[in-house]
Amino acid sequence: MSAPLKAQLNYLVNSMFAMDFLDEQFTELQMLEDDSRGLLVEVISEFCDQPWLSQLSVLSSEPVVDFQEVAARVHKFKGTCSYVGAKRVALWCNCFLKVYEENDIVWYIPALLGIRREFDELHMRLKTMLQLEQQIQALDAKAQSSLCAWFTKLMRFFFHIAAIPSWHPGN
Repeated sequence: MSAPLKAQLNYLVNSMFAMDFLDEQFTELQMLEDDSRGLLVEVISEFCDQPWLSQLSVLSSEPVVDFQEVAARVHKFKGTCSYVGAKRVALWCNCFLKVYEENDIVWYIPALLGIRREFDELHMRLKTMLQLEQQIQALDAKAQSSLCAWFTKLMRFFFHIAAIPSWHPGN
C-alpha cells in the first residue's frame, strides 16, 4: 500500500544525493535511524529550525554589520551542516568563511545569500522527505492494524469452530 510513497521517497533522497544537496554523512544518519527510531526526524527538524538564518536579511541590512559575529554563527552552522550531511550548504558556509578570512568585504553578502538560498532549497526538500516518511508510517501502521484485526477475526473463527461439538478435524 505504501510502495508508491516509498518509491517517491527513494527518488527524492537519491535526487538530493545526485544534485549534491547531501553527502555520505546523511547516509550515516539513515543507518543510525535503523537503530534509533525518530533520530533522523529529530536531527532534520533541528537542522531546519535555524532561527538565525531568518535574521540574515536583518543582519545584512543594518548600517554596521558585525561580520565577526556572523562568521562565528556561520562556522557553527557549518558544523551542523557537516553533521547532517548538507553538502551544498556547507560549501557555501566555507565560501563565506574564506571571503571573511581574506577580508573580501564585497563578497560577504553574496556568500550569505548563497547560504540562505541553498538552505531554503534543502529545507524544502527535507520537509517533503519528512512528510513522505510520516505518510508511509501512517499507512504502514494502518496496514499493521488491519492485519492484526484480520488475524484476530481468523482466530475467533477457529476458536468458534473448535467449540462446536460435532466438528473436529478428522471427522
